[in-house]
Amino acid sequence: MNLWEGVLLGTVQGLTEFLPVSSSGHLVIVQSVIRGFQQPGALFDVMLHFGTLLAVLFFLRREILNILICLIPSGWSSSFRGNRDAAQVSAGRKMALYIIIATICTGIIGLPFEDRIHQLFTSPQTVSLALLVTGALLFVSDRFQGRRLEKDMNITDTLVIGIVQGMALIPGISRSGSTIAVGIFRGLDGTAAARFSFLLSIPAVLGALILELRYIEAVPPHDMGTYLAGMVVAAVTGFLTLGLLLLVIKKRRLSIFAYYCWVLGISTLIIRMI
Repeated sequence: MNLWEGVLLGTVQGLTEFLPVSSSGHLVIVQSVIRGFQQPGALFDVMLHFGTLLAVLFFLRREILNILICLIPSGWSSSFRGNRDAAQVSAGRKMALYIIIATICTGIIGLPFEDRIHQLFTSPQTVSLALLVTGALLFVSDRFQGRRLEKDMNITDTLVIGIVQGMALIPGISRSGSTIAVGIFRGLDGTAAARFSFLLSIPAVLGALILELRYIEAVPPHDMGTYLAGMVVAAVTGFLTLGLLLLVIKKRRLSIFAYYCWVLGISTLIIRMI
């Protein structure tokens, strides 16, 4: 893999991570047409995901900082908490708890099938079928109109979204698309579902990065620059697409991406059969 191929894949990751079209699925499809593409485990893919995670950390920096401040024990200096009252602190702690619970659900599903998931990253046919599923979720979600906000979330919402995120480890099932859609099915406002989905991506990507770092010794030294370049490009393009997704969700136009997933999935299936 040369530098320009790394930049191309970083761009694909940044454009598709937050748009509900499955960045992993797109990476598998593009990598399948790059002659001689190889990576140890899924390390390169995870590094690209880490790049888009940096975009999330910057985009939601205020929300993340608020949650972290609310976790400060009550006995500590109140100067850390500013003018937050007890209700705001409680809401921040509840959100942190929900992120932890959903992440545990994802891990319970993902860890036992790690090797099998790695194999799916080399199967464009599987990705194509999964894209059809993603399209169906997005199409149906536009027919729902949730009104509940993040403060109205409950444990059941968290468990369901966490389980769905675990299933989205299958390349072609959009992590953002599936978790946002299911949040809307549960009655959450689209923007609230999206923001929780973005927050939930933080521990998920960090966990995947920790697991895949064991393969780093297998990366040739001359390829590390390509890995880092892809990560940086993914971060920049990912930040630009975050705002676009929130705009699309507000206008309830997720079905646009449903059609795209269907066309890409069917086209890839046809091409692979020729």
